[in-house]
Amino acid sequence: MDRVFMIGELAKHTGCKVQTIRYYEDIGVMPVAERAANNRRIYSKAHVERLSFIRHSRELGFALDDIRGLLALADRPDRSCDEVDTIARNHLEEVESKIESLKVLSDELKRMINHCAGGSVSECRIIKVLADHKLCGVHGKTSSSGDREE
Repeated sequence: MDRVFMIGELAKHTGCKVQTIRYYEDIGVMPVAERAANNRRIYSKAHVERLSFIRHSRELGFALDDIRGLLALADRPDRSCDEVDTIARNHLEEVESKIESLKVLSDELKRMINHCAGGSVSECRIIKVLADHKLCGVHGKTSSSGDREE
């Protein structure tokens, strides 16, 4: 028989919080645990492996819907990995887009800081730029939050 884990042990073993494990069960990403005679949740090695997969995917920034899709594909190992590749490529595009936005943000913050004369707040270039978007070097470009700057 497989080793049995209680939810606290599963949490420690995977570095995942107990509340998160319950949440993953509630939304169907993790299979609902069996119950012991005392009604406590019990987990197997398969649960550890699945939760580790979820946790690592989350660390890499995959959305829960993508993880759900990846798990469904992983549960059918005979299928082509084309769909897995598509999910990963789409995620990579999102990550690269965020990186580009963060580079623009970084450049603008550097520009603002470099133009600050270090005098009083009333003359602070950073405060002026934050108060007036027209002074911003990224005026009219997409912000790091994905919103369109006006």
